[in-house]
Amino acid sequence: MKPGKPAETQTATLAEIAREAGVSAPTVSKVLNGRADVAPTTRTRVEELLRAYGYRRRRAEASRSPLIDLVFHELESAWAMEVIRGVENVARDAGLSVVLSESAGRLTPGRTWADQVAARRPHGVVLVLSGLDESQRALLTSRSIPFVVMDPAGDPGADVPSIGATNWQGGLAATRHLVELGHTRIGAISGPSRMMCSRARVDGYRAALETAGVPVDPSLIVTGDFHHEAGYRLGLELLRRPDRPTAVFAGNDLQALGLYEAARELGLRIPEDLSVVGFDDLPVARWVGPPLTTVRQPLTEMAEAAARLVLDLGREEEPPVATRVELATTLIPRTSTAPPPAA
Repeated sequence: MKPGKPAETQTATLAEIAREAGVSAPTVSKVLNGRADVAPTTRTRVEELLRAYGYRRRRAEASRSPLIDLVFHELESAWAMEVIRGVENVARDAGLSVVLSESAGRLTPGRTWADQVAARRPHGVVLVLSGLDESQRALLTSRSIPFVVMDPAGDPGADVPSIGATNWQGGLAATRHLVELGHTRIGAISGPSRMMCSRARVDGYRAALETAGVPVDPSLIVTGDFHHEAGYRLGLELLRRPDRPTAVFAGNDLQALGLYEAARELGLRIPEDLSVVGFDDLPVARWVGPPLTTVRQPLTEMAEAAARLVLDLGREEEPPVATRVELATTLIPRTSTAPPPAA
């Protein structure tokens, strides 16, 4: 069911939407509030009209719960703990609590999640390595629930607020460091190719090699999933080659730790036989032996920036000037890198 006039030129009250949907105003209110006691067909019809009219609940109408929703596509590593810490820092200062959700590896949460958020009415939503489909974005917008994507997996869209890091520059710095030490056979264990941050890091790796006049060997680039097990499995694959690399950019710290395990199993010493660079600078990077050279991604600061932005977006005053921000990455040299062994 479509409204009679173009959506961008009109507004509608709940009563008008209810009349066009053929339901009562309280039923439309139930849909807005994420109530479960609405028939699926009715909910769909009301949601379509809310989107078509561009309905947006006035913030004064939207009594908010003292919450920030934090959504991960996976919630199982030290990486996630750094993000949680950042959002908690901002929430605590604002007198709010944090609700954690996980989308079980999917890059878009399920419809049930969106309804739950509408029912909770938080101050805002921070999505990590996740995104929203068009209907979910419309649902949150119509409820005046702001959202920000941190470290987006893909291009979130020009109108979606996001906080990221300089992943390309980080991959460039990691690889340039190895080249400057004298390495010419440098492997790379990337993250998932569907993730923008992973692709950017490998692009930076390629750029560093090409700039230095070192040929890029595609067979030395393997695709992981940012987990320890991938670093171990793919590390064995690279290090068992007769022409094995003398250095590897592991794409993130967890894969670097898996690579450490693979090197030990094969009797290779770090850094005497193999140099390793990670990405993230998780606390464990300083504790392993030898301490890991890595690219610091300011995860806690990124999470704090995302939480502050989502709260700013929810205030009545003028919206923030910058809603797409990238924080700088920094190479942190430690003792897992050294010149290559003599031939």
